[in-house]
Amino acid sequence: MNGPASLVATAWSLHLPGIDLEPALTERFGRPGDWARHEAVPPDKAATVLGRKGMLYKEPATRMALCAVHRVFGVPAGQRPGWSPAPGTAVVVASNLGNVETVARVTRTIEAEGGSAVSVLDAPNVSSNVIASTVALWFGFGAANLMICSGAGSGLDGLALADLLVRAGRADRVVLVGVEPADPVATELFAAAAGQPALRAGAACVVLERARPGEASDAGLLVRFTGDSQLPDTVIGPGGFDPARHWGDFYGARDVVALALAAELAVTEGRQQVGVRGSDGQARQVLLSTVGSRS
Repeated sequence: MNGPASLVATAWSLHLPGIDLEPALTERFGRPGDWARHEAVPPDKAATVLGRKGMLYKEPATRMALCAVHRVFGVPAGQRPGWSPAPGTAVVVASNLGNVETVARVTRTIEAEGGSAVSVLDAPNVSSNVIASTVALWFGFGAANLMICSGAGSGLDGLALADLLVRAGRADRVVLVGVEPADPVATELFAAAAGQPALRAGAACVVLERARPGEASDAGLLVRFTGDSQLPDTVIGPGGFDPARHWGDFYGARDVVALALAAELAVTEGRQQVGVRGSDGQARQVLLSTVGSRS
C-alpha cells in the first residue's frame, strides 16, 4: 500500500470490555475526552446494545464485533440499524482465534455423539468467516466480506486489503473490524511467553472510504502506509504508546485497536497526525492525518 493515500477514515470505535482507558491515556497524553470513558459491555451483555433478537448462538467474538460496528454507526442501544442495504460496503475482519472455542466444542461433540448432536444454529459458527459474514448480514453490507487470520499483523493486512478493495472498485466503503476473544481455548493457544502481555478480549472498528484529493468530500482522516522516519512524535504501538503493555494483547485485533485509538487522538484530541507502528515484525507503519473540515 505504499504510494498516494487512497483511504480516509470517516468513523471509528473501540469496544474493550473491562478496560478503563483513562488512567493510561491521562498519564501519557493528558486527560482524554468522554470517548475514553465509554463502558463496553462484555459479550454476555451484548443484548443491551444490539437487542435480544438474533443473539441466540452468537459467539463472544461475533458479539463484540457487532457491538463495535453498532457503535461506529451510532445506532441507538437495543435497536437494529434502520437503513437500507448498502451494496457497496465491504466488511474485513481481523481475528486469529475468533471462533476457535466453538470449533473445539463442536468437534468434541461430533466425536462423542455424532454430527446429529450439533445444533443447526451452532454449526455455521465453525466457519472461519462467520464473524465477517454475520456483520455483513446484520448491518446489510452487500460487498465482499472477508476474514483475515494472518497472525499479529492481521489488522494491517486487513487495512491493505481494504485499500485494494476500493482501488479495484470492489467496494466504495470498507468496515474494518479487529476482534479477539480471550476464552480458555483461545488463551491456551495464544500461550503468552513469560513476561509478555496476556491475551485480552476486545474489538475495534474503522470505517474507510476512498480518498478523492481535492474534493470537499475528501475531508476526514487520511490513512496511508509510510516510512518509519515519517512518523510524528505521537505513535501507537511498539516504541510509542503500546496498548498491549497497558491493557493486554489483542493479538489479531491489536492493529485495528491501534488505528481506532490513533484516530481518536488525531481528531478528538486534536493531535492532527498520529502514527501506528505494526507489531508483527514486518516494519510496517501507518500515518493518520486530519484534512478538511472534519478535522
